[in-house]
Amino acid sequence: MRILTAAAAAASLALSVSGAVAQDRADWPSSLTIGTASQGGTYFIYGTGLAGLMTQKLGINTSAEVTGGPTQNATLVETGDHQIALLTMGPAYEAWVGKSELAPGLEHKNMRALFPMYQTPFEAVALKSSGITDVAGMDGKRVSVGPAGGTAAAYWPRFFEVLGVSPDVSFSGANDATGQVKDGLIDSFAFAAGVPISAFAQIAAENEVNIFGFTEEQRAQILEAMPEVAAFDVPGGMYQGFPEGHGTVAMWNFAVATADMPESLAYEITKMVMENNESMMQIHATAAETIPANADKNSFLPFHPGAVKYFDEAGIAIPDELRG
Repeated sequence: MRILTAAAAAASLALSVSGAVAQDRADWPSSLTIGTASQGGTYFIYGTGLAGLMTQKLGINTSAEVTGGPTQNATLVETGDHQIALLTMGPAYEAWVGKSELAPGLEHKNMRALFPMYQTPFEAVALKSSGITDVAGMDGKRVSVGPAGGTAAAYWPRFFEVLGVSPDVSFSGANDATGQVKDGLIDSFAFAAGVPISAFAQIAAENEVNIFGFTEEQRAQILEAMPEVAAFDVPGGMYQGFPEGHGTVAMWNFAVATADMPESLAYEITKMVMENNESMMQIHATAAETIPANADKNSFLPFHPGAVKYFDEAGIAIPDELRG
């Protein structure tokens, strides 16, 4: 009799747990879209892997979409066209305060932070035959700065202005720009992505190139003029034929969601990413920085209540003003 009672209790518990899970998921959407950037960049690789992990572990059909990058991603989340987006915090701040180049005057107040991703360094590549060895050598040259709406497209022209360099700037996706460099259609490709940048690794494996960031003097000028970026040193060995690293500047990235995402879903996404760092690093090496401790790298964007719930449980302090 005792065995039957225990079995009945276990069955009752299983049913109640199953019902609770179903209830928690009742307001989840049937599918999700993650805004990334152009193919050949780290955002696309990271976002595609994240989408696959969410589909596998959370059982919600998630896809990654090619976009123009963070500036466009912010607006796609603001309008609800995408439920999740990958954002660099510079363009995110401009969108938050209504200074987005894509939607000037519109304060993007529908965005909520989920979790920290990694730092995005700014680097450039040029064929050795071009004679370009640093940013100063880009003066008067044909330079792609990535797709319009991306972090690189927004900030490289500002760096050029600070440094007094005037290249002939064009815009294109990472894959296209890589092909244009190899074909001699442009002289250099200046980009921003987690290292190693896959497009740079590809061109370095097939051609003799120079890959560089900024000299110490150039970096000091940029840091003084633009406090939203930080010093960053690219380690040696990131690219074939480059055993030595180089200095540059970088900006933090966060995954964000719409403010109306169900709290239970935002919680589960944040928990899944923060507690599966090994799986995230299999997607891209930059995910070594995708850890709870880096939540403090967000200084202005309110966290989603579901994310706040997770960080509270993990013992990570979220300031009152960011508890969205």
